[in-house]
Amino acid sequence: MTRIFPRPALSVAIFLLWAVLTNAASPGTLLLGALLATGLPFITRPFWPDAPRLASPGMALLLAARVAVDIVVANGVVARRVVGPLGRLKPAFVEVPLDLRDPFVATILGSIVSLTPGTVSIDVDQQRWVLSLHAFDAPDPDALIREIKQRYEAPLKEIFAC
Repeated sequence: MTRIFPRPALSVAIFLLWAVLTNAASPGTLLLGALLATGLPFITRPFWPDAPRLASPGMALLLAARVAVDIVVANGVVARRVVGPLGRLKPAFVEVPLDLRDPFVATILGSIVSLTPGTVSIDVDQQRWVLSLHAFDAPDPDALIREIKQRYEAPLKEIFAC
């Protein structure tokens, strides 16, 4: 099965996206969508890293909920700070030392940081294992580092057992 569909979930997502974007249910359009859904993951298979297996799916759901709540809360915080006096902002470049040693999981951490308003990841240095990021307002960079490690890195280590 994986020989024809190397990434079945990706194939389903491509097919559904194709069906929604084309907004046509003709047999020819659906056949083209099926061909794309089968062919694209097959052609791009050499470029995909092998994702580590989930060791704790329950924790993954909890982390996803935490990130969703953090995104909403951070939007409010950033909005208040933008409307307030800009002179009080303390933007900073911060380097977060990583305990993670898996490039895929480190990239997920960088993505989570970028999704949360007020922070954006810049680089995951895999030689020094450091996540570089920019914070919109970081009066205490060490507190930001501790928060990222506790709220996001520690659960990711548990989720992927790394």
